[in-house]
Amino acid sequence: MSLAASPSASNTSTRTIRIGSRKSQLALVQTYWVKDQLQKAFPDRAFEVHTMSTQGDKILDVALAKIGDKGLFTKELEVGMINGDIDFAVHSLKDLPTRLPEGLMLGCVTERENPADALVVHEQYKDKQLETLPEGAVVGTSSLRRLAQLRHHFPHLSFKDVRGNLNTRLAKLDAGEYDALILAVAGLERLGMSDRIHQAIPAEISLHAVGQGALGIECRADDAEILELLKALQHQPTADRCYAERAFLRELEGGCQVPIGVNTVLDGDSLTLTGIVASLDGQKLVKDSVTGPAAEAERLGTELAQILRQQGAQDILNEILATIQRG
Repeated sequence: MSLAASPSASNTSTRTIRIGSRKSQLALVQTYWVKDQLQKAFPDRAFEVHTMSTQGDKILDVALAKIGDKGLFTKELEVGMINGDIDFAVHSLKDLPTRLPEGLMLGCVTERENPADALVVHEQYKDKQLETLPEGAVVGTSSLRRLAQLRHHFPHLSFKDVRGNLNTRLAKLDAGEYDALILAVAGLERLGMSDRIHQAIPAEISLHAVGQGALGIECRADDAEILELLKALQHQPTADRCYAERAFLRELEGGCQVPIGVNTVLDGDSLTLTGIVASLDGQKLVKDSVTGPAAEAERLGTELAQILRQQGAQDILNEILATIQRG
């Protein structure tokens, strides 16, 4: 896409840039980080944050998988962009659907933090690791991806859905409603809660979510001025890894609430993408990897999806979707 200034943008160089964000503590920390980075890069420009509540923020008593909407944490922000109320939105990239509304695009991907999942434990289990938790220990997670992989490796554990923001989840853990939680390392670190990370779960046990650890900034596809500003935040090595992951997910037509995990490694100009599709009970699991030029990241993602589909991934996904639809 050409980023040459359009006639409509030529008279807007002094406009205040309106940044859209969810209202959660983590979303605001991430959004104000983006605002600060842009302010440093463009000290003469004005930026302001506008907050919105999304459907995913409002519905807290239903498991995410049962709500069934891939845009749970993004739709209201996208409407705001389309209507011109905000100029771009900051998302945890893992929450951003791989297919965006017409007229919107992924404007940039920021440098990735640690994408691993984290084990956070109740005080009574502080001497335990994931592999040494006792039989029947109650582990909280709202992610089908984490659930399926952990059930595969640790069928003796008990898993229970957990919703709410990070502080709410941690309060439930500390009150004894759960023996452990599985959360994202990056979210805990961004909120200054690194001390709660008991164990970073290795990729051999739990491949992370597509885009986990990175921020994705969504904007209008025809807003040349905003696209030019966002170049200051683009981290190309992270973008290559995430483009491969998102192409893999898009090809399998899986939303964030399907047990699909990934891991990407960059070695110079070479990118290795590993992907997994697992059944909800952890009994069926297909996993493979592809390696190729980072410049062909999206092709690699599509290729890996086709490989896993040949190994039975589509049958697993069809079975999961049927289960979810039955409620």
